[in-house]
Amino acid sequence: MRLLHPLILSLTALSSGVFAQDAGANAHKVKHDYQSDVARLRKIVINRDVFLRELISNANDALEKLRLTALTEKSIWDGVSPLNLTIKAEKNPDDEGGRIIITDTGIGMNAAELTTNLGTLAKSGTSDFLAGADGDDSTATGNLIGAFGLGFYSSFLVADKVTVASLPPPTSKNPNPTQNIFSSSADEGSFEIYPDPRGNTLGHGTEITLYLKSDASHYLVTSNLMKLVNQHSGFSTAFPIYIWYETEEEVPEVDEQAILDEQEGKPTDADEDEAVVEEDKEKESPSPKLKKVIVGHWEHLNSQPPLWMRDPKTGTFKDFQKPLAWHHFHGDSESGVSFRALIYIPSRLTEEFFNKPLDNSAKDVRLLVKHVFITSDLGEHGLPKWASWVKVIIDADDLPLNVSRETLQSSSFLKQIKQIILRRLIQLFSKIADEDQEKYAEITKNYGQVLKLAASEDSKNREKLAALVRFNTNQRDVVSFDSRRVLNTIQIFYLADMGKSIEHLSQSVFVEKLHARGYEVLLLNEPLDEIMLQSIRNWKGVPFQDVAKAGLDFGDDTPEEKDTLAELTEKYAPLLEWLKIEAGDNVKNVIVSNRLVTSPCAIVADSMGFTANVQKLMSATSRGAQQNDAMQDYMKKQKVLEINPRSPLIEGLLEHVEQLIADGEDKDLDSEAQLKEVASILIDGALVRSGFEVANSNMFLTRVDRVLRRSLGVSETAPTDNTVKPAPPVDPELPSDIPVDDEKMFFNLPDEMKSNQFEFEMEEIDEEGNVVHDEL
Repeated sequence: MRLLHPLILSLTALSSGVFAQDAGANAHKVKHDYQSDVARLRKIVINRDVFLRELISNANDALEKLRLTALTEKSIWDGVSPLNLTIKAEKNPDDEGGRIIITDTGIGMNAAELTTNLGTLAKSGTSDFLAGADGDDSTATGNLIGAFGLGFYSSFLVADKVTVASLPPPTSKNPNPTQNIFSSSADEGSFEIYPDPRGNTLGHGTEITLYLKSDASHYLVTSNLMKLVNQHSGFSTAFPIYIWYETEEEVPEVDEQAILDEQEGKPTDADEDEAVVEEDKEKESPSPKLKKVIVGHWEHLNSQPPLWMRDPKTGTFKDFQKPLAWHHFHGDSESGVSFRALIYIPSRLTEEFFNKPLDNSAKDVRLLVKHVFITSDLGEHGLPKWASWVKVIIDADDLPLNVSRETLQSSSFLKQIKQIILRRLIQLFSKIADEDQEKYAEITKNYGQVLKLAASEDSKNREKLAALVRFNTNQRDVVSFDSRRVLNTIQIFYLADMGKSIEHLSQSVFVEKLHARGYEVLLLNEPLDEIMLQSIRNWKGVPFQDVAKAGLDFGDDTPEEKDTLAELTEKYAPLLEWLKIEAGDNVKNVIVSNRLVTSPCAIVADSMGFTANVQKLMSATSRGAQQNDAMQDYMKKQKVLEINPRSPLIEGLLEHVEQLIADGEDKDLDSEAQLKEVASILIDGALVRSGFEVANSNMFLTRVDRVLRRSLGVSETAPTDNTVKPAPPVDPELPSDIPVDDEKMFFNLPDEMKSNQFEFEMEEIDEEGNVVHDEL
């Protein structure tokens, strides 16, 4: 087994740890001063969790150096012995503190290399190794992570004392290497180098022992170490990472005396008893007693290669639901940085996307350098709000990092990678839209509003994003702006009323004539629809026409039709003037309509006014809800009442108005009052039908009630029995003994859910929304 050698070494280290400490006191020790101010390290690196990432990266480099060096010097590695990394946490017997042992079977270091590489802060043994290669192709392809020597010094963020035992492999220059120990404390300005009193226990490689600080004891929990490895270094190395994992198990108790008797051939009580009853043989043997024991094993943490490094056809995703789509790609940025990336479209959009409209932080963009996680915070160069939901992994070959490897020293790559991600995301959507209509329908169902938001906000990619948006029309279910029938006019007709169903919009008074003539009208019922169209303004030179606004132009009106409309306007002039007076401030003007077919009238917004849908959008904002903006009030009043001259109701109304005018001073006042009441109901009904609010809905319903009474022959003045039971008198003093059940104050189960057939389970989640498994 590949782990046999590290396992033996770890057990040897356990048994000889105390001996090493005692014997080390008598070994020949050489004391050195650090070449850098190590005490300032804590000011450089803030996040203590990075210590394990740094040490794993260093171990990867040591293993990679051994592999590459073996290409030219065969004696240092036989190509068979395991190259791996092990991590083990050990608590002190008194449960106060402990240590973490990190061992690799890499290149190792001699005493001089320990002094040089570990004695200077930001000294990179990896850089020296690459510089010494002089362009040798045998080393050019190695996955060497380190660029400086900070990694080791991050150990002092969590440890009071650190010892490093290291042994290089035998070479032609040094056939009999010696295992040496580097020892230093966090508060010291010096370190010691001395031969390991245990002898050559490693074979080759390095063993780092961290004696943890009192406030770092949580790192002794194996699950915490596993979390750090998975978060920062799960893909940083191709060499196996193993961690010592212990669990408590129940096993049967063993009767040692019975085993000894059996081995010595002594007869048991059952053998001496020859009179065995047949029934006794059929009795079940009693269940053995169980006892709890600690069982440990080495667990492989990085058994799977990174998804973005695998064949896209074989990659699988671990999520609650299968992703809608994903895309692997690689390339070079304009700054010359090569990278691999993976874009992942989740199966659904989280509720937080619209619940937090001002939060545009993309937490699911993970930047890695040579498979090592660096950050998920791209700062000002993060993805825009509309793309903040996408999950992206970017693995760059190299980037200029600060000394803690946590932030980039240059932002040019981030500026470029942002545009690359957006371009690839749009290309992925476009490809699915062209090749798989069924899948794109599902994408539109989940991300349709996101695409509309994107087309509204992203001016650079607006045309490409708008082409991805899908709509319903009065004729078809799914169309785009590029649909032939939509573009086969001098303008693109649309009707917007958020919250209404598509069926309701298709029966709207504004669509009557357009539908009758065969025009296709976009039916928009989502809040972002109107905002998107106002941002786009036109599509490939074809303007948008809101059919809920005045000035509807079909573009094919003949002179005869225009003359007919002028004649009707002259004919209905008395009714137009009378209705304008009765409408008051509800409308700006009253005209004869060319858009109505069966409906008697409709109220449309003037060319400079707000439609009903825009008013809803304005009211939904904090500014609009205040309703104290003079400009908004003016825009809301810019409405036009259009009447249908072919409607029998309008024709009858014209006759009554003409008769009223003809009677002059002899007019019937009751008939005039009833006519005005009919006009008020007609105007208020037109407001409701057109999507606007009635100024006084109570008065509107009162008028309707009177008209209904007259139609049924019921007296308009007949009173309604308004007798009601009064409320009980109020007790001025509150009772002091009100029973309070604290548990029921916040959560009370319905009776049907109190039976035993219902079970509730609660799980803890971390900051990223992942379930925390304590058993790990």
